Amino acid sequence: MSKYKGFTKKELLDIYSKMHLSRILDQKQLILLKQGKGFFHIGASGHEAAELAAAKNINIKTDFSYPYYREQAFCIGLGMSSRELLLSFLAKNDDPNSSGRQMPQHFGSKKLNIVSQSSPTGTQYLQAVGASFACQREKNKAIVYVSSGEGTTSQGDFHESLNWASREKAPVIFHIQNNKYAISVPIEEQTSGESIYNITSGYDSLSRYDVDGCNFFESYQAFKLASERARKGKGPSVIISDVVRLLPHSSSDDHAKYRSTKELDDDKKRDPLILFKNECIKNKIIKNKEFEDLEINIKEQVDLDTEWAELQDDPEPNSFSENLFSDNIKINFSDESNIHQIESDKCVMVDAINHALSEELDENKKMILFGQDIAGGKGGVFTATRGLTEKFGSDRVFNSPLAESSIVGTAIGMATLGYKPVVEIQFGDYIWTAMMQIRNELATLRYRSNGDWYCPLVVRVPVGGYIHGSLCHSQSIDGYFTHLPGVYIAYPSNAADAKALLKTACRMDDPVLFLEHKGLYRQNYASANEPDTNTLLKFGKGRYISFGDDITIITWGAIVQKSLEAVKELGVSADIIDLRTLYPLDIEIIKESVSKTNRIVIAHEDNLTNGFGGEISAQISEHLFEFLDAPILRVASKDLPIAYSSVLEENILVQTNWIKDAINKTINY
Repeated sequence: MSKYKGFTKKELLDIYSKMHLSRILDQKQLILLKQGKGFFHIGASGHEAAELAAAKNINIKTDFSYPYYREQAFCIGLGMSSRELLLSFLAKNDDPNSSGRQMPQHFGSKKLNIVSQSSPTGTQYLQAVGASFACQREKNKAIVYVSSGEGTTSQGDFHESLNWASREKAPVIFHIQNNKYAISVPIEEQTSGESIYNITSGYDSLSRYDVDGCNFFESYQAFKLASERARKGKGPSVIISDVVRLLPHSSSDDHAKYRSTKELDDDKKRDPLILFKNECIKNKIIKNKEFEDLEINIKEQVDLDTEWAELQDDPEPNSFSENLFSDNIKINFSDESNIHQIESDKCVMVDAINHALSEELDENKKMILFGQDIAGGKGGVFTATRGLTEKFGSDRVFNSPLAESSIVGTAIGMATLGYKPVVEIQFGDYIWTAMMQIRNELATLRYRSNGDWYCPLVVRVPVGGYIHGSLCHSQSIDGYFTHLPGVYIAYPSNAADAKALLKTACRMDDPVLFLEHKGLYRQNYASANEPDTNTLLKFGKGRYISFGDDITIITWGAIVQKSLEAVKELGVSADIIDLRTLYPLDIEIIKESVSKTNRIVIAHEDNLTNGFGGEISAQISEHLFEFLDAPILRVASKDLPIAYSSVLEENILVQTNWIKDAINKTINY
């Protein structure tokens, strides 16, 4: 059989059928929405040719895809069926994208290697780069595909992705589908020079293609070249497809408010389905009647698939809490009454962390460390990773660019593909540029995919004050992150707990935020006899630092020591509880103590307002009120930035005398 531009007639009919299926599904979903059977839709109409061209170059057995919300046709090209897409639109239980947990067009499929996607624009790029790093390590010639609209190229994550991918010659294809509008904002108000092609210049090893995305054949050639290049290890490519958006941005939009009738009519003339059909007819490859028959069959099938999908089960109401975390915990936790210790002098906290990382790198060959300044002789600004590059090699312990979103985003991608990244954010004060990756990606991936995808990485973060670090080297961040479902949080107060909890974090199947108080790194009072390599502490188990009958002090981090000092100076009999982990919270140890002492002080370094102490207080008031003989008092830092001057800092951060005052007030109530 003769071919046209490398495709047989059968292949061309299959390509058109997938493009037309996407178009009919757009129409069907909008009808269902008007009937009140759905709530939202975002269409691929006008983008189909470029998306099918991309899909034709992806091997679903080895390659991974990060499609954005307008890529219905791409997903169909990879093998997603109309039934599956309709299950997603109707939020049915068997929706393979999210089991009804995400809006329609938030694609994900384990069998097709489509990694679950979320709503933020641009976060997918760094994750895709991380996934491509994993593919490089596997040396299987796999590639990673990631896409967005042109508006998303204004996001910093896009440029961070191009930078790191080009530096590493990563096997990733960036696809920018340029329909000239970011919702209502035209490209001339969005992009310098109105050219995505031009603004992506200057990145070493990055190949660039600017194509007519309404022309399937031209688009296919670009993706063919880019994929071949990536598989040969020559580096990433960015493909800018000039496409048309034939529908409003979404079902919540009316593009007639900001686009002229002439512009909309001109776009219809570039309809990729019409162009594809006309080219095949003109060159006598496929007859018009064959296209018409195909279109009738597709419409009939979509009607049948819709009837079927409407009859499928909704999610079980009680399933709403499933898959926030893994249920598959295979860690042999240590009995704390019988922990074996290494025979040596006491170990300071920063060294205990270093030893934990070293032992876990030995234990898990897929564990890697990266962050700013962590490699080589420097070993991190606090030396927590000193000597690890020399011991394990620069392919397992290496520096990242100075970009926190890059660190977390790429780590998510690597973790999703089976690696165990343990990354360092140099100071908690600078974690905020990674907040989108943490809040909307790291914390939600398992839940939003209903357990199909997950990213068990560890984010180590030095935090806290008392080091004359001023506004931007003293911040406590636990109050922000304890509000975040989907991430475990550890906050040790001493070297022994730091080592054992970090080793556990490195073996968990879920993301962990590991907070390390930098003021404790080398304090003698935070040093301890070092647990042996087999010691693993369970998260959610607090520890009594002292026992008493007069009062309970609940604390963590650097304030554990100040609580000890306060109790000693007052000579009171107190239960001091070191929580050790903030999520999960050990409410049982609190109940045990409160039922004995009946009086509580909660002391922590973070701000008073919205500090985690407020949540603990609320839980005690709600569940343990009958045990209380006095109001719960909180001791926390002032609601102010941390000043540099010692005399100012001492009036802002928690001091021992503040805790003593609270103890006296509570006992004497």
